[in-house]
Amino acid sequence: MPTYRRLPVTFDRGEGVWLWDKNNKRYFDALSGISVCNLGHSHPAIHQAICQQSKKLLHTSNLYGVAAQEILATKLINKSGMDNVFFCNSGAEANEAAIKIARLYGHQQNISNPCILVMKQSFHGRTMATLSASGNPKIQEGFAPLLEGFIHIPFDDITAIKQALEQNSNIVAIMLEPVQGEGGVHIPATNYLNQVRQICTDNNLLMMLDEIQTGIGRTGKLFAYQHNAIIPDVCTLAKALANGVPIGACLAKGKAATLLTAGKHGSTFGGNPLACHTACAVLDSLSEASIIEQVEAKGSQICSLLSETLKDNNAVLNIRYKGLMIAIDLAMPCAELVGIAQENGLLINVTNEKTIRLLPPLIITSEHIEFLTGILAKLIQAFTKQ
Repeated sequence: MPTYRRLPVTFDRGEGVWLWDKNNKRYFDALSGISVCNLGHSHPAIHQAICQQSKKLLHTSNLYGVAAQEILATKLINKSGMDNVFFCNSGAEANEAAIKIARLYGHQQNISNPCILVMKQSFHGRTMATLSASGNPKIQEGFAPLLEGFIHIPFDDITAIKQALEQNSNIVAIMLEPVQGEGGVHIPATNYLNQVRQICTDNNLLMMLDEIQTGIGRTGKLFAYQHNAIIPDVCTLAKALANGVPIGACLAKGKAATLLTAGKHGSTFGGNPLACHTACAVLDSLSEASIIEQVEAKGSQICSLLSETLKDNNAVLNIRYKGLMIAIDLAMPCAELVGIAQENGLLINVTNEKTIRLLPPLIITSEHIEFLTGILAKLIQAFTKQ
């Protein structure tokens, strides 16, 4: 089905930050499969983990114990401060689990029609529930009737949260991304998450963080909420957790951790041995090489080089970053730049029509950064002068 606007290129192999197409042309991957391949392509530890597990066992179902799942769950709760984990296969599924937790929590409070506060310009997935939760009318078009139970308010606006709570007595949770990725890499005020955490605590609400894109080191911490020294009630992961092998995870703590019981939720493939063993290798590799600790400096270097090169270009409105989530706002729509960059051996993304988004692998080096920023700056200069 024609559900994707594919670029005219097919990749044959990859190594580190590079991809090669079937004609052996090389491309710099500054998108990481949309923040998935944080360790780059063909990482030795990931390759080894997949090969080892594929020789032993791929699937048994969740009717039985899964050793790799238990090991991964232990690693995640030790690193996150959460209590338990539900494993699935994607970010949308992880967010579905979070939404079901919120509804169970509401009914436990004798609220018959529980509502979740969600943010405008957010993106939580393409299933009916996550589509309804997302704050993007464009992707919702044609899918009415959407699910009820979501109230959309502006992101990074504490006053809007307080007003919504005053006007609605059936709100049971607040669901948001620590940094809005698909919405244009919107980075909230430094203390925004702390204020949301306090509001949730004071009002007996669940704080649910969608870390599908921000999680697993992308922002310079394993989990983005760790920048704020807080712990949410629910946190969802996917994308980079297994560096390309499909997996999702819904982590819960305290009162949120006891709601999904036998028969309330499940997954045939969720937490299978292959995905979980690979995810363990990802977490171990990130820790052993101190990769996450270098992310902040790398993001700063990229933005500094771009800012210096483009400082006299009035069409460049803003350059911002949170770790290696980087955005360049232009004064005009710039979707054409994706194809132009691909022709020049560079893979980037444009979101929100006017925002160039960079999500390079966390293993990027200073040499890679100079290469990336040099090509991208030239392309932006040429494009904006046309």
